Amino acid sequence: MEIDQLVKSFGAEVAVAGIDLNVDKGEFVTLLGPSGCGKTTTLRCIAGLERPDSGEIRISGEPITSPEKGIHLTPEDRNLGMVFQSYAVWPHMTVFDNVAFGLKIRRTSRSETREKTNKALELVGLGQLGDRYATKLSGGQRQRVALARAIVYNPRVVLFDEPLSNLDAKLREQMRIELVRLQREVGITSVYVTHDQAEALVMSDRIVFMTKGVIQQIGDPETIYARPANAFVANFIGVANLLEGKFLGRSGTIAEAEISCGGPPLRLKAIGAEGAQAGQSVILSLRPEDVALHLEAPASPGPNLLEGEIIDTIYQGNFLDCQVRVGPHEIGVQMDHFELLDPGQKVFLTFEPDHGLFLSE
Repeated sequence: MEIDQLVKSFGAEVAVAGIDLNVDKGEFVTLLGPSGCGKTTTLRCIAGLERPDSGEIRISGEPITSPEKGIHLTPEDRNLGMVFQSYAVWPHMTVFDNVAFGLKIRRTSRSETREKTNKALELVGLGQLGDRYATKLSGGQRQRVALARAIVYNPRVVLFDEPLSNLDAKLREQMRIELVRLQREVGITSVYVTHDQAEALVMSDRIVFMTKGVIQQIGDPETIYARPANAFVANFIGVANLLEGKFLGRSGTIAEAEISCGGPPLRLKAIGAEGAQAGQSVILSLRPEDVALHLEAPASPGPNLLEGEIIDTIYQGNFLDCQVRVGPHEIGVQMDHFELLDPGQKVFLTFEPDHGLFLSE
């Protein structure tokens, strides 16, 4: 699927501002971003539920929407599957009839409908529940029905509109794994919308991060997390400590910047800041798990040493979340072992240069 210069406005509000995106066959691509970023509007334009103002969407090279060419296929003519947040499972029908509905309106033969519906139900783990009515299903089972209904007629692309947001945390985690398994088993080309960064990181081949109708970054989960394009992406994906500073220069892949930490400015080293000029403002992004906390000043601290005091510690089960004040900054540190730390206690922080990242503002 290809999207070229897609634009959609609602009155004076621009929801999608000329985005470009290619999705490979069999790929799982997630549109991620905060509420109002344009991800759902993009999905609805792909589905045919919204008419874009300009731009073109193609599947297998065939335009399905192009205002400039006067093309706008109806949703039913696009051969797409869609899984909604609300499940949209019909309570007056059995599980089998819910899943078979798309085949029946396509006038598929009775024997083929039975065969394809039973296969889809087996794939999603509902093979024994075909005769049950939707009102007798749990939330997770209803979501499986919605998924089976979306894939039963072998659509070219399946669209997911925050399908797990109504499930409890444990079931949501289980369904993430099942969706990925099913997607890879069947080879479905998938476009998934969510505001949940954990879902995006776990499920996606690639993540498309959007804000204000614009794509900020496209990349695989590891790249989006470890090398965010800017401070907004870094702060949205996971937890990041962001420290403002002035770029000084670089030696090879390692850059240096001056960071104000209450006393004399510190010269800290990290990767990133490609193309930055001396004196330019940059932001140092530090993930909490990449910062080491020391109770005593280390004998060989390396190039990055910060002195601070404990604000608070929170026991999180598999790690200890420590908040440390360093001048005007509050820096989060994740420790994988328990330490007895008191508020106001003096501590020292270090990080390796390749674990920090200088970003543009």
